[in-house]
Amino acid sequence: MDYEKLKNMVFRLCTADGTPGGEDDARLAARCEFPPDAPAAADALGNLAVSMGAQNSPVHILLEAHLDQIGLIVTGVDEKGFLHVDRCGGIDRRVLPGTAVTVFGKEKLCGVVCCMPPHLTGSGADKVPETAKMAVDIGCPVETARLLVHPGDRIVFRTEPKELLGSRISAPGLDDRSGVAVLARCAQLLTGQKLHCRVTFLCSTREETGGTGSRTGAYLAGPTEAVAVDVGFASQPGVRPEQCGKLGGGPMIGFAPILSRPMSENLVSLAEKLKMPYHRDIMGGDTGTDSDEIAATKAGVPTALISIPERNMHTPAEIVDLADVENCARLLAAFVGEAE
Repeated sequence: MDYEKLKNMVFRLCTADGTPGGEDDARLAARCEFPPDAPAAADALGNLAVSMGAQNSPVHILLEAHLDQIGLIVTGVDEKGFLHVDRCGGIDRRVLPGTAVTVFGKEKLCGVVCCMPPHLTGSGADKVPETAKMAVDIGCPVETARLLVHPGDRIVFRTEPKELLGSRISAPGLDDRSGVAVLARCAQLLTGQKLHCRVTFLCSTREETGGTGSRTGAYLAGPTEAVAVDVGFASQPGVRPEQCGKLGGGPMIGFAPILSRPMSENLVSLAEKLKMPYHRDIMGGDTGTDSDEIAATKAGVPTALISIPERNMHTPAEIVDLADVENCARLLAAFVGEAE
C-alpha cells in the first residue's frame, strides 16, 4: 500500500471543516475521495450516500462513518469583544485553554481560547472551568467582533495535520474522518470487482450530538445489514490494556449486546484469513457509536462495528496509524466481496 496516497487523502478530509449540523465542506471533500462514476446523493440532513454493486440484489450492505468533528458554538459576544462559547459535541475541555481555533463568522477568523496565567490561579491551577465559562479572543474591539461573529457561529481547532514517525499521523478530526477514509479506500479496493450485493457507503452527520444523521440515513437506505466504522481507544499511559486496542494492531472488532454476534465473528474469521492483526473490542452495553442508531432503525438491522485505534480522542492532536486505516478498508472490502 502507498501510505503517502492514503495519508494525503486523510489529511484532505481532516482539513475540511464540519461541526455537527454544518458538515457541508466535509461532505464535499468526502465525495471527491470516492470513485467519480459511483452514484452519490445528499439527503435532507446532509448525509452523503454513495452506491456501488448489484442494485437489484436482495442483500444490501450499509457501510457507515460520520463526517462531523467536535467543536464549539458561539453563545454571545461580550462588551469587550470576547466570544462566549459552549461545546458542540463532546469536546475535551481540558485541552481548550490556550488552544488556537478558527471561528466561522462572516469570514474565517483566527482566535485563541483564553487561558488564565498560572501566576494568577493560585491553588486552582489544576482546575479547568466548564466550557460554557470559557471565552475566545479574536483580537478586535467589540464593535468589530459583533459585526463579524454572531451567536450560533461555529469554532474548530486550528491545527495542521502532521506526519509522525513510521505510518502514524496526527490531526484534529481523525474522529471520524479516518473512518470516512476507510470507506473511500474500501470503495477504491472494490472498484472493478463484480459484486453480488448492493453497497451503500453512508458518510453521516451529527454523530457527535446524538447520531441523527446515521439514524435517518440508514432509514432511507433500508439495508439488510450494516457495518459502522469509528475510532476506538488506543493504548497509552494510564489506559488499562483490556480497555483499548493498539496503534498498528489492526481493526478493533466490536462485541456488544446491541451488535450482531455472527457478523462480529465473521469479521474475526476474515481478519484471520487475511492474516492481519485485529483486536476484540468488548463492550457491556451500547457502543457509543452510530452502530447503536443503525441497529435500531426500522424493524432492526444486524450491525457490526469496526474501530480504528486512536490516541488523544477529541483533542487537537488525535493520532492514528495508517496501517490500521488500510487494514480496516481491506477487511470491509473482503466482507463485501464474499456477500451473496
